[in-house]
Amino acid sequence: MKKTNKFIFALAAFSIFFSSTAALAQSFQIKTPPLPNNNDEAIKTFRKHQDVTSVNIEVPTVVELPITDNYMERYDFMVLDTDTDQAQPYYFKRAHESTAIPISLSSVPTTNGVYKMIDDRSNTYTDFALPEDRQGTVELIIRSSTPISSSAITVLLASNVALPNTAELRAVVGGRNTIVLSNQKMTSQTIRFPRTTSNEWHLTLKYGQPLRINELKLLQENPNVINTQSIRWLAQPGTDYRVYLDPDRYISVRTSEAGNLRSDQDVLFLPASLSKTNLLYKQSDIDNDGVPDILDNCVSITNKDQVDVNRNGRGDACDDFDKDGLMNNVDNCPNHPNRNQADIDSDGRGDACDQEESRITERLPWLPWMGIVFAVIVIAVLFTITAKSKPRQE
Repeated sequence: MKKTNKFIFALAAFSIFFSSTAALAQSFQIKTPPLPNNNDEAIKTFRKHQDVTSVNIEVPTVVELPITDNYMERYDFMVLDTDTDQAQPYYFKRAHESTAIPISLSSVPTTNGVYKMIDDRSNTYTDFALPEDRQGTVELIIRSSTPISSSAITVLLASNVALPNTAELRAVVGGRNTIVLSNQKMTSQTIRFPRTTSNEWHLTLKYGQPLRINELKLLQENPNVINTQSIRWLAQPGTDYRVYLDPDRYISVRTSEAGNLRSDQDVLFLPASLSKTNLLYKQSDIDNDGVPDILDNCVSITNKDQVDVNRNGRGDACDDFDKDGLMNNVDNCPNHPNRNQADIDSDGRGDACDQEESRITERLPWLPWMGIVFAVIVIAVLFTITAKSKPRQE
């Protein structure tokens, strides 16, 4: 009987324990937070968007949205499911009703990988060497067998790279090398100029920081060059989408597996609509100093004042005046070479440029005050002794 009672008691205890554990596990499962959204930063890179709502479909269907923006710096997009906040795979379709005029590119001085600037890939770039003691200069030469009419040229930069300081554009017109745009400060990745027709263009860039160019695009405005462009993705019934376009920098967006979006079978064509300004767009500012990377003379070092005393295109914070291998912002003697950064009195000023004679007082700032207090005490004691030893007058 006792064994039976013990067995029943153990079974009841186990049931209570199991029920409590299951309830606890269920409560934890309910309270598990959702996965973090990794698209927030991507959204900030796009300047425009289009909304696609109320698509009349009953099964998953490939849809095609015309892109009516005549000129975009980058042909990268993000199709966002606004219900799940997940990016969708897409296919960008671009057709030429007539073939664009092919171009060739060279540089002076000769630079390795210059072809990467005309390969239509936004994740490759050409790197240009930066001299240590002066600004860098490169001349990019665009040639074509047939003259090209253009009024804009775009210099697409890699991520976290500042614009060149200045740009000058020349074109061979009527056999003469003519100035199309005089040497002037760059404030945008797209340079605009009076419409010109030529088969040889010379773009000279001067830069004070490392320069990496993704793509160099000469806008072709010849009458026989007409482009049609659109974007496709697999839409789900009852789902709204937001299509982001025209980013100012390269961005990689993670998506799920893509189906065959290139096939023209069973594609639903959507009506064209105008793009809207993306209010969440924010220019890249890697050092958070309030100056966008493309305009920052010290991209990776905070320098809100943008001071550039020697006017070499590099802010003083990321320059190295004394050529000792240490940038000014970390050099405790920016005007005097001192690679060892010796600072015997630990006052933040290197020994090479510290003119203070009494280093002990800098190490022990309380010492002068103690000396003053001691002097006051001595004077007071002497005064007291003198006053007591003075003879009284009758």
